[in-house]
Amino acid sequence: MPIKRVVAPHIDFSGLRRELGLPDVFPENVLAEAGAAVTETPLPSVDRTDVAFVTLDPASSRDLDQAMHLSRLDGGGYRVRYAIADVASYVRPGGAVEAESWVRGQTIYLPDGRVPLHPPVLSEDAVSLLPDGERAAVVWTIDLDSSGETVAVDVERARVRSRAKLDYAGVQRQIDAGTVPEALALLPEIGALLAGRAADRGAVNLPLPSQELEREPEHDGGGWRLVLRAPLPVEEHNAQISLLTGMAAAGIMLRGGIGLLRTMPSPKPEAVETLRAAAAPLGITWPDGASVGAVVAAVDPADPRGAAFLDQAAELLRGAGYTAFDATVPAGPPDAGRNGTGLSAVPGPAEAGHGGVGAPYAHVTAPLRRLADRYATEICLSLHAGRPVPEWVSAALPRLPKAMSSTDRVASAADRGAIDLAEAVLLQGRVGEQFDAAVLDRAEATAKRPAGGTIALDDPAVRAKCVGDLPLGQRIRVRLTAADPESRTVGFEKA
Repeated sequence: MPIKRVVAPHIDFSGLRRELGLPDVFPENVLAEAGAAVTETPLPSVDRTDVAFVTLDPASSRDLDQAMHLSRLDGGGYRVRYAIADVASYVRPGGAVEAESWVRGQTIYLPDGRVPLHPPVLSEDAVSLLPDGERAAVVWTIDLDSSGETVAVDVERARVRSRAKLDYAGVQRQIDAGTVPEALALLPEIGALLAGRAADRGAVNLPLPSQELEREPEHDGGGWRLVLRAPLPVEEHNAQISLLTGMAAAGIMLRGGIGLLRTMPSPKPEAVETLRAAAAPLGITWPDGASVGAVVAAVDPADPRGAAFLDQAAELLRGAGYTAFDATVPAGPPDAGRNGTGLSAVPGPAEAGHGGVGAPYAHVTAPLRRLADRYATEICLSLHAGRPVPEWVSAALPRLPKAMSSTDRVASAADRGAIDLAEAVLLQGRVGEQFDAAVLDRAEATAKRPAGGTIALDDPAVRAKCVGDLPLGQRIRVRLTAADPESRTVGFEKA
């Protein structure tokens, strides 16, 4: 899919920050405690600096949670080493940094800057897996057989040293040219293998293009670009490594009887049938016996009909949350004994599963940016080593689902609010103009509202509500009827 860019003028996000109650600065006692932790926290005694880890993130990122090294095992199979920033070693239980992290919940990203979960001296320096020295990490070592089945999992604290800070676009170019670094050379192979297994177990991955705001270079005016960008293949491969680790973590916690799972109900059969009914009119082939995940994986998101189908498929992935448990293992689907990790798990309610992943799953790979990961990781380390879970972790478990749900809502509101504001600013002054658009969804008229739906403009890259009798998956002309930056709204009607 081509990247579409339209330059927007100056956009002030301060009102959105105030509306969401986002903090401007860290309290002085939090900064002081974080600074002390940097100088007082020793690195782990276990030395894994011989492993040539590299990080893979957006080019501008400095809060680097993960570093990776992939290798082939003798006799077939693969070894995945995944180093995760060891945040817990730098955050004192009961201290000021911990308390502030509960207030924030997660890093909130806005186009004009992030609102970090932890002070930058930790998140963008001492704890981040930057390639400028040794760092404390939680290292996952996951062995796969030649089919991608997990056959062994190890997790330990260790000191590591990243060799390079790589970015998605650069690595994709290297993969295409056959010059990718050795540490990532197997990423396309392993990523595709894991994606295939995910589809087989019913996982649903939606490769939807994302709307993003990027700042224009100063020599081009310093404004903003509204970008519609499809994920690169390397991003999808990278996500599979994170999912693999999250499933391994869930297996450890389920077997240990204590943990925090990222959960989502499986798609309801009636919702799947509704999606199946929408496939044929949109020209989407749904072979007999094919899973939702397999059908979705074959759809081209750049095609208007494909985009409309994927937009409908997104309705299947609702109700994500967190499930904490201690002593009582949450139930799961009848076949939860083989949950995609390759290791037996305690069978048991749908509360244990994740409908999008197709298996029990936990968040453990982004502790710099997400509160829950710090606690879930500590549980895995303790259970794997046969130690009791620390009291400060088990005491926090009952509060984490509510805290994470609250901060997820704030993050979602920040993402959507920033895009809505940019769309309104970009389009103000153009009311009455007509645009080409694709119809993503439609709704019949009711007593309270006219017929309408959601459209996606070609240029600028805007998604918005539109009034009219809309043909699903078709291209139409629409007229802009409203663009109000103050309320962050835009509206269209079928031309």
